[in-house]
Amino acid sequence: MNIVEVKNLYKIFGKDTGDVYPLLRQNTSKEKILEETGCVVALNDVNLEIKKGETFVLMGLSGSGKSTFIRCLNRLIEPTKGEILINGNNVTELSSEKLREVRRKTMSMVFQNFGLFPHRTVLTNVEYGLEVAGEEKEVREKKAMESLELVGLKGYEQSFPHELSGGMQQRVGLARALANDPEVLLMDEAFSALDPLIRTQMQDELLDLQEKMHKTIVFITHDLDEALKLGDRIAILGSGGVVRQIGTPEEILNNPADSYVKSFVENVDKTKVIKASTIMKKPLTITIPKDGPNMAVRKLEKAGLSTLFVTDSHRILQGVVRIDDAVLLQKKKQSDIVPIIDTDVSITSPETPVGDLLNAAWENKYPVAVVDDYHRLLGIVDRASILAEVDSDYENVLLSDATPEKVLPENSGGVND
Repeated sequence: MNIVEVKNLYKIFGKDTGDVYPLLRQNTSKEKILEETGCVVALNDVNLEIKKGETFVLMGLSGSGKSTFIRCLNRLIEPTKGEILINGNNVTELSSEKLREVRRKTMSMVFQNFGLFPHRTVLTNVEYGLEVAGEEKEVREKKAMESLELVGLKGYEQSFPHELSGGMQQRVGLARALANDPEVLLMDEAFSALDPLIRTQMQDELLDLQEKMHKTIVFITHDLDEALKLGDRIAILGSGGVVRQIGTPEEILNNPADSYVKSFVENVDKTKVIKASTIMKKPLTITIPKDGPNMAVRKLEKAGLSTLFVTDSHRILQGVVRIDDAVLLQKKKQSDIVPIIDTDVSITSPETPVGDLLNAAWENKYPVAVVDDYHRLLGIVDRASILAEVDSDYENVLLSDATPEKVLPENSGGVND
């Protein structure tokens, strides 16, 4: 379900903006348009949809129109042309009164420079939006305290902004935005002014908060690593406010739409972004108690493999069986395969970054099993699949540090290895 829909959105600064559209249709550059018309093109025919509950990141270089876009969503900047639908209502057509209502109840904004009132306490800063909306003092204090506790600032409500660190001040701004329980949270370069360590901490905290809140977040950044870390989907803006690509982090990394996007992502460490679910393969399996050593041997011989995975009737992972052990049971005419199941199998979730699986890939004799929250087997990730995603420099470092036994251990697992 889409909560935000942007259709053919333009923002052109200057007079006689009507002269600009024919030039845009001719793919005239932003610089040439400025020279000929005196107008600055900030957004050029932006079309996108934002799903309810997702973190949608808009990124690009300075001057690409990122901040203009987010301010068009709540009409802090008036769009020149186009539609902005929030829950199906066209924001560009709202009266001043209706627009204020949307800003108070539907959308809240967190700014890069915190935007706190220095003369107000933390509590009264967080209350401010509710105060403007006419909430009773008791109600707004209660909501403000709940927001402060949510962002980890309980106990600081009577402090003043100058008494807090940068990260804590940004938490106050976030608490203020959350106090009126908005459907859409707009964050304009919210962490850009913070020191790197604090910035990373705030990113982690936002991810934790989003797990609890499930808000629709529109996040603006110029930092690709931040976009890849936070975004469920990412839109990359090019010069002149043109959307070059929209997709998940993995889609953008693996299939950049053009040379502009490719230049953004070419130096990114994919192992921090590509997930196990992307590279996992279908494993060879048998099911207990239905299958025994005869079925195991039959499947392994047909596939030309030395090991297979074992699940129960609910697909819950039990372990791995080796062909040598299965053949031995077969010769003994035993039907119960459970005694030879090796449970020493590394497991991971579908969301685990590939880079986090490197050690397991080297140290374990079997591929890593990908399981869901109920321990059901979804797929397997082998060494070759992981290394295929590793940058060549990183791979060379690993190989140069590995003994032959580490690279090709005896009976390394067999399953698609």
